[in-house]
Amino acid sequence: MTMVPREDGPATGPTVLRMLLGAQLRRLREGAGVTREGAGWEIRSSESKISRMELGRVGFKERDVADLLTLYGVSATDERAALLKLARDANSPGWWHRYGDVLPTWFQSYLGLEAAAALIRTYEVQFVPGLLQTPEYARAVILLGHRGAAPEEVERRVGLRMARQELLRRTHPPQLWAVVDEAVLRRPIGGPEVMRGQLDALVEATASPHVRLQIVPFAAGGHAAAGGAFTILRFGDQDLPDIVYIEQLTSAIYLDKREDLDYYALAMERLCVEAEPPERTPELLGRIADELYRR
Repeated sequence: MTMVPREDGPATGPTVLRMLLGAQLRRLREGAGVTREGAGWEIRSSESKISRMELGRVGFKERDVADLLTLYGVSATDERAALLKLARDANSPGWWHRYGDVLPTWFQSYLGLEAAAALIRTYEVQFVPGLLQTPEYARAVILLGHRGAAPEEVERRVGLRMARQELLRRTHPPQLWAVVDEAVLRRPIGGPEVMRGQLDALVEATASPHVRLQIVPFAAGGHAAAGGAFTILRFGDQDLPDIVYIEQLTSAIYLDKREDLDYYALAMERLCVEAEPPERTPELLGRIADELYRR
């Protein structure tokens, strides 16, 4: 059966469309008993290209998809038309395309995955998660890495970060489950006024039914994610694997192997146990705000 994403659901960006189409092509190939090598030969390419296509990590040429459908024995007009339309849609630029002047290529894939996720679980040790940052806090964070940038560039970067947050305000938002180290809240990014505004915004965010925020207190000592920040993305379609995203200074790592996923999922579960329960978060935020950032 051909997978068609809901128009109002989370699976609407080009990244997830490539993943959906890739999963469908893999299923068709395996059902037809065709090897990746054989499929690659059919489209004048390689086994590795077929593998990348089936994982949704490259764009699709409509001609290649048509040739593969023929090879896999897909002759029904409606099914072919639906899959070819999916290939065309998967090549459409995402909303972030207009920020290409300030957006590194390695981060574009993450934005597509984030926009398509049904559940976003993230752990942060240094900054408030980007999806929960205020404009003032985001500007202060951006200036840490772009001190020499022109004001117009800084504002473009702030605009990009705020545009990301639109996914939390759509009709069917993803569930965001964030765990932050207490140090995140005590590090005075931007100064006391900016931090007070940020902590107030976090209290407001916790009132949303699709946002859960936990704090790992200093009293917890060492913990399962001592290696640093990471994000786990889960999608609404069972054919799409979870993705672990780890950001570095000039690149990022995307993990989807089962052993890696299990390791990070276990670390996240331990963090949630070690952290204060979500219902205590507003109280803790208020206490830190009054202690460090009193107006």
